[in-house]
Amino acid sequence: MGSLTPPRSPAPQVGGAAHNKHPNPLCTDGLRRLFEAQQRHLNHFFDKLDLRQALAFAQALLEAPGGVFFSGVGKSGHIARKLSQTLASLGFGRAAFLPPVDALHGDIGALCAADVLVLLSKSGSSDELLRLVPCARAKGAFLVSMTSVEGNRLAALCDMNVHLPLERELCPFDLAPVTSTAIQMVFGDTIAVALMAARRLTKEQYAANHPAGKIGKRLIFKVKDVMKKQEELPICKEGDLIIDQLVELTGKGCGCLLVVDDERHLIGIFTDGDLRRALRDSGQAIFKLTVGEVCNRCPRTIRPDAMAVEAMQKMESPPSAVQFLPVVDQQNIVTGIVTLHGLVSAGL
Repeated sequence: MGSLTPPRSPAPQVGGAAHNKHPNPLCTDGLRRLFEAQQRHLNHFFDKLDLRQALAFAQALLEAPGGVFFSGVGKSGHIARKLSQTLASLGFGRAAFLPPVDALHGDIGALCAADVLVLLSKSGSSDELLRLVPCARAKGAFLVSMTSVEGNRLAALCDMNVHLPLERELCPFDLAPVTSTAIQMVFGDTIAVALMAARRLTKEQYAANHPAGKIGKRLIFKVKDVMKKQEELPICKEGDLIIDQLVELTGKGCGCLLVVDDERHLIGIFTDGDLRRALRDSGQAIFKLTVGEVCNRCPRTIRPDAMAVEAMQKMESPPSAVQFLPVVDQQNIVTGIVTLHGLVSAGL
């Protein structure tokens, strides 16, 4: 049996209408048109949104005697999870995502009569949510639907409905949820900001819920949390010879010596920069110089209860930046030292 001869491909046409029949859609003009279309769809949402519904929804969340749960399927489920996490970060202690399928298999036990359950669905016809509604109602929860299709089944079954006006999806088939999810996110996040204002949330309260983030660290960490202390401190007396303190100067990783009296009151600081200048100016006479003869007796200092970010600002302030600050109490007794390297390592 012989092999089949493959069909010959038609020769490519150069120029003419056939060549330009399918231009590359990924170009600046094409993207510009898409972004402009998405902007029009979002403007439709903003223009048609019922602010009375938005206010009622915000008040329901604010006045919820229990927790606030969000649920959704598919892309709406991702938005629901994100909104629940946002509210949790604002101090809503029992704000959480309730997966609709898992809820029907035991997770609904987290729901109680004092809770609000927000159900996100573009169409309002998701079977998983429709099956969840009677179970959540039996638990006594207050049900809120967030939908974009008028007259949907989910809205009719809930205690409150928020209509999110949707002109159409940006998708050329009007199918992929690329505009409806953007609207859900914009609406939910805007309500979250309104709740921040209503609850008079302070930066400190917000930071307490974000201890690992840079904002949280800047608003929570104090100097005493990041300073070196006790045996980590490079301590010496003003009568000590410079040559005898070189190991202490270089061994503690601070780049300085803290010069103290017998009661650990700060007298001054001696830095590796001071050492270089003393070598340059004194030569061999440095072997006879004491730390007290060349130390800086008016160093910048900071208190242990000051914010760590204040220490960084103080290090960077004029006339010249420094790499460390002695930490002293109200009696000028040394309790620690904070270094720029330590602040950076702490994420500040």
